[in-house]
Amino acid sequence: MKKGILVLALMVSGGAASGTGKAPEALAERYSYALGVQLGQALRQQGVREVDAGMLADAIGDVLVGRPLKMTRSDMQTAVDSYNAARARAAAEAGQTFLAENGRRPGVVTLPNGLQYEVLEPGTGARPAVTDTVKVHYRGTRIDGLVFDSSEGRGQPAEFPLNGVIPGFREAITRMRIGGRWRVVVPADLAYGERGAGADIGPNETLIFEISLIDIMR
Repeated sequence: MKKGILVLALMVSGGAASGTGKAPEALAERYSYALGVQLGQALRQQGVREVDAGMLADAIGDVLVGRPLKMTRSDMQTAVDSYNAARARAAAEAGQTFLAENGRRPGVVTLPNGLQYEVLEPGTGARPAVTDTVKVHYRGTRIDGLVFDSSEGRGQPAEFPLNGVIPGFREAITRMRIGGRWRVVVPADLAYGERGAGADIGPNETLIFEISLIDIMR
């Protein structure tokens, strides 16, 4: 199996156990803690947030010491597949619930394809075409509030061609006017779908964008 699959195979449904609270002192302790931090960071980059720390430690110990593994490779692969499928189902259900509730809010428009938008500031300038490059400020969050991308956070507007962004983002901007600011909710099938995108956007994630259209770069 690939390295990422082997790491993910250690995941189970339990929450992460708390640490001992003891600061590492001996050289072996400090070395072990450093390795653990590296492993934790690698897991986090892969989108892992939920592990049973005790089982994780058991698996690492079994490998390092050479003890027989408690699961076959086939069982590990099945566990990974089952976990990923459950995570994707949960995200899809949460997204559908969020869209239904958000669609009942005053001022929210729901399009036939499921895209939702709320006009915060209407704008008075031109509308961009799908073939245009635009300058925008935006902030993207998951429905749980995690910010996964923000031009505002970087302190400067973003410029990009509309034919290179996700469908929901593109459609929303082509409906906006320069000077406008919208809050847009993008269903998973108009965002990154079942594949997700990196550590912060998992499969079937519904996304929220606050977008300010600054200019059309013609």
